[in-house]
Amino acid sequence: MAIRWIPVVLMLAMTGAQWLTAARAAEPQVPVLWDAKERLPKPDLSALPRLRFLTTTDFPPFNFLDGAGRLSGFHVDLARAICAELGIAEKCQIQALPWAELEGALQKGEGEAIIAGIAATPESRSKYAFSRSYLQFPARFIMPKTKALAEPIFDRLRGRRVGVVAGSAHERMLRDYFSTVQVVPFGRPEELHDDLKAGKVDAAFGDGMRFAFWLGGSDAAACCRFAGGPYLAPEYLGSGMAIATRANDPALAAAFNYALQQISVKGIFAEFYLRYFPVSFF
Repeated sequence: MAIRWIPVVLMLAMTGAQWLTAARAAEPQVPVLWDAKERLPKPDLSALPRLRFLTTTDFPPFNFLDGAGRLSGFHVDLARAICAELGIAEKCQIQALPWAELEGALQKGEGEAIIAGIAATPESRSKYAFSRSYLQFPARFIMPKTKALAEPIFDRLRGRRVGVVAGSAHERMLRDYFSTVQVVPFGRPEELHDDLKAGKVDAAFGDGMRFAFWLGGSDAAACCRFAGGPYLAPEYLGSGMAIATRANDPALAAAFNYALQQISVKGIFAEFYLRYFPVSFF
């Protein structure tokens, strides 16, 4: 599914000057964040002595130790694929460190890049050069399967009770852009899930990836499904995951962009996404 940043027509009925951008699809699909027609220059990294990716071990399914104690996960496969696309697989290494040590290790030259979900913010951009985003996290509604709605759902949700985690970016987004619903805040995601299953709320709104894991797990008991969306709103949810390099090495970040585009065009990213996210959050 190609992600397009478009103003949603339903926003015309709302107050405020901001636009909510949304990616729509009849069913959740694999996200495509790269334009196959864009011509990115192929980098020459033949002079690079080695490429060491730094990551962590405690962020499944992105990074984790498998049953044999081997470093595995979405980020590990993605890093290896990047090295293959850049033609430097023999120079590629992946090292796991505690999260708190990643920045120091990069700055001390103990690695060339961090692939561990560091957010690209104005503050972090003063420390790092970033690739473009390779994965974003949309907001989603989930509803009981027998009552799930399809887009356009703004008017269809009018007056309905929608649960959301209190104090979250998703609560702010829900109140700003779906002002006709009855917002029901919850202290913990587990409480929200329980009330959705029990029919005490009509829908839940929150992070699509976390919802996907819940929908695919035993606790959900196959009760629910995604409804509407997905909604991409960087002003609330950030710009997604990117690879970080040292701030003085933007050329390496640009090389990652080339590799990531090729991985997307060739279907390799889709393979990884479906492997680690069997319930798609798009």
